Amino acid sequence: MRATDRFVFVRDGFHFWAMIFGPFWLLWNRLWLALLAWVVFLVAFNVGLSALGVGRGSIFFADLIVAFLLGLEGSTLRRWTLSRGKWRQLDVVIADDQDTAESRFFERWSQKQHGIVNDQWAVDRGGPPPTRTTPGQQFSNPPPIPAGGIIGLFPEPGGSR
Repeated sequence: MRATDRFVFVRDGFHFWAMIFGPFWLLWNRLWLALLAWVVFLVAFNVGLSALGVGRGSIFFADLIVAFLLGLEGSTLRRWTLSRGKWRQLDVVIADDQDTAESRFFERWSQKQHGIVNDQWAVDRGGPPPTRTTPGQQFSNPPPIPAGGIIGLFPEPGGSR
């Protein structure tokens, strides 16, 4: 098995099926701890709202909001679960669909593997941030600090405005 066969692509964005079928979506994606936390939270949330005397309609509306939040954060839960399993994020790719995203990723990844490292868009999120002293990085030198050491609109303390 090649290393590229083990890559996982996680789509960021709203997951409709996570909102509609939350626990089943969590099971399908093997997010066991997230499922356990979801069930515990939802039970405690509903019991708490009932204890406060909130009506059934309001509890249902609150559950809809919580389901909507699961739809928004489904991919975050998936990335969190993968990072707990010692997976690391290699890149962020913007595309209209998964096939285009995979194509763009593998194009940039293969360029890195062949020694083409001057691609400013391809960033290894697991590595240290680029610095100004790295050869091949096109960064401008920072402007010099003023003689007084104060940066801003009023470089002299007590100066006129």
